[in-house]
Amino acid sequence: MLTAKTAARLDATLSEIRESGVFKEERVIESPQGASITVGGRSVLNFCANNYLGLSSHPDLVAAAHATLDRRGYGMSSVRFICGTQDLHRELERRLSAFLGTEDTILYTSCFDANGGVFETLLGPEDAIVADKLNHASIIDGVRLAKVPKEQRLVYDHADMKSLEENLKKASACRDRMVVTDGVFSMDGDLAPLDRICDLAEKYEAMVLVDDSHATGFVGKTGRGTPERFGVQARVDIVTSTLGKALGGAAGGFTSGRGKVISLLRQRSRPYLFSNSVPPPIAGAALAALDLLEKSTERRDRLERNAKRFRDGMTKAGFDLKPGEHPIVPVMLYDAKRAQAVAKALLEEGIYAIAFTYPVVPKGQDRIRVQLSADHDDAMIDRAVAAFVKVGKKNGVLKG
Repeated sequence: MLTAKTAARLDATLSEIRESGVFKEERVIESPQGASITVGGRSVLNFCANNYLGLSSHPDLVAAAHATLDRRGYGMSSVRFICGTQDLHRELERRLSAFLGTEDTILYTSCFDANGGVFETLLGPEDAIVADKLNHASIIDGVRLAKVPKEQRLVYDHADMKSLEENLKKASACRDRMVVTDGVFSMDGDLAPLDRICDLAEKYEAMVLVDDSHATGFVGKTGRGTPERFGVQARVDIVTSTLGKALGGAAGGFTSGRGKVISLLRQRSRPYLFSNSVPPPIAGAALAALDLLEKSTERRDRLERNAKRFRDGMTKAGFDLKPGEHPIVPVMLYDAKRAQAVAKALLEEGIYAIAFTYPVVPKGQDRIRVQLSADHDDAMIDRAVAAFVKVGKKNGVLKG
C-alpha cells in the first residue's frame, strides 16, 4: 500500500521538481500532428515534433492505414512467433532492409525496445561495450541489461576518437567488442563521425551499432541515414531505428543489419519474443512512407533547406545555437526557469516549442530544442524567428 510516509516523500520530490523549474507540463493537441496544430482552441505553428518529413498526417499514409485496417484488422493480439506475424510484417522487414542496404531487419514495437533487446542477446560476460557518453537513454538502459561486467562497459568522451581508441585498447582482451553510438544525438543535433568510428572499429576488430532514429529517411543524399552520409553503409554491422519519427511518426522500431545477428535476435531478444506485433495499420502506413521516400528526395531536400533557413535567421538575430546541419536546432538558454519562460511566451506568440531541462539535458544546459519539418514553409520559419526575437528581448536573451 502507499503509506503516508511514502506519499509525503513523493510530494516532496514533486515539489522539488516544481521549485527547480524543470517540471514538465503536457500540452494537449486538439488536431492531427502537423506544421500547424490546434492547442487550447487556437492554431499555432509546431516547431518541436519529430515529424521531419511531414508524413505524420500525410494523406497517402492515412489512406494506407485505413486500407490496412480494413484488410488486416486492428491488432494481432499475439507475439510474432505464436500467431503475430502477418505478410505485412515480413514485407516491411524486407523493404526496410532494401532501403538501408542491409541483409535483414526485425521489427519491434519501438526503438526503445530494439535497443533494450540487442545487447543482452548478442553480448555476454566475456565481451565489452564501448559507448559514446551522450548516447540516448534507451541505449544506456539496454547496455545495463546486458550481462557484460561493469568494468567492461566502457564510455568514451562524446565523438572523441582519441578517447574511443583508448577504450578499445582497454577492451582488447575481451572476446568481442561493440562500439555503440547514436547516429544523430537528439539533444544537440550533431552527427557521430561514423567514418572515423568505423576505421577504429576495424583496427580493433569491433562491431559497430548505430541508433539512427533521428536520421532514417532524411539524412544522407537519399535519406538512408548517417551511414550513407559518411559512406559507411557496408561497414556498420547493426542499425537500430524507428518508424515513429520521419517514417510516419506513429510507433514501431526495428533493428537492421547482418543476417546472423537478426536471426539470433528473433530467437533470443526478449522485447521481441514477449511483446505484441506492430499493429497492421502502422505496418501498412510505414510501407506507404517507404514508397514516398523511394520515389523522390523532394521532402528530404526541402527539410534541408528549411533547417538552413532557420539556422541562418536565428544566428543573424544573435541567438546561441548548437552548430550543425541537422533539423534539430538547440537554442541555448542555460537556465531552466528562463527556458520555461521563453517556451511559454513563444506559445503566446503562436509558436509551439518546448523547454528542455534537467534531467533530459545536463544542469546548466537548458534550451529550446527546435525541430524543422518539410511541411514548414518560408513564412512559417520567418514567423518563428521573429517570435524568438521578440520573446528573446523580453526575457533578456537578446539585447535591446
